[in-house]
Amino acid sequence: MFGPWYAATLLAIESQTVIALRLAALAAGGPAARRETERMINEKIGAAVEAADTLLTGGTPDAVIARYREHVQANVTRLSADKPVLPA
Repeated sequence: MFGPWYAATLLAIESQTVIALRLAALAAGGPAARRETERMINEKIGAAVEAADTLLTGGTPDAVIARYREHVQANVTRLSADKPVLPA
């Protein structure tokens, strides 16, 4: 309906929420921050492999963006539940 740029723009906007939540988690430090860093790196590698696989098997860039948005939304849900309480 809105063309391919619409989904890509939504992905960029939604990703900012994950970035903010992850920065808060990393700023808290400790073992949880280390686990989140490792998880983030593994997720990024996995998502890149998944995207390449989708494109190499005839998938469209729109399909890749849609799948990335699913990953981002799952991270927002997970990170929001684990949101650290920062001092006021």
